[in-house]
Amino acid sequence: MSEEQQIKLFDKYDFSDLEPQDKTLQSAISFKPIYVPISGGRHARQRFKKTTVNVIERLANIISLTPKAGGKKSKGLKAVEAALDIVHAKTNKNPLGVLLAAIENSAPREDTTRISYGGILYYQAVDISPVRRVDVALRNIVMGARKASFKSPKPFHECLAEEIVGAAGKNPKIFAISRKEELEKHAIASR
Repeated sequence: MSEEQQIKLFDKYDFSDLEPQDKTLQSAISFKPIYVPISGGRHARQRFKKTTVNVIERLANIISLTPKAGGKKSKGLKAVEAALDIVHAKTNKNPLGVLLAAIENSAPREDTTRISYGGILYYQAVDISPVRRVDVALRNIVMGARKASFKSPKPFHECLAEEIVGAAGKNPKIFAISRKEELEKHAIASR
């Protein structure tokens, strides 16, 4: 594909060379080239179809569920675009690659489940599926940004950019990384 015909997200960011380092997440993360990440919910009624939806759209969908966005996907997309611009300004790297690293670093590998056996309830450590790992990572990144922007003069998109950059750098003070470590610590104790 020539340089003029290359598809870029928001006409800014290149999708080339985006491959997860964690091979288990390759099937769960999609960075298929798209100008504006809106699929219109074509994946909603098919099982495991959301793995083919661009991860930027999945992030925007989670952001649109926050009270500030009020269910408006356009507000979620604007927040994602502004956050990616800030990530690009801070790191001088492709922000899609930084987001990919943030998802990989904040995706927990183990969790606990409740098992009831003979009236006794106990917790058992279980492995997490790749799709759930990505969902939990995206949700924790958005929750961390919401907590950081609540009662703060910083806008949500700046907090989201800080959360993405911090999670990509494995900063333990970032909510998504600390939540991942907490979940895995509980799972190790429940083995």
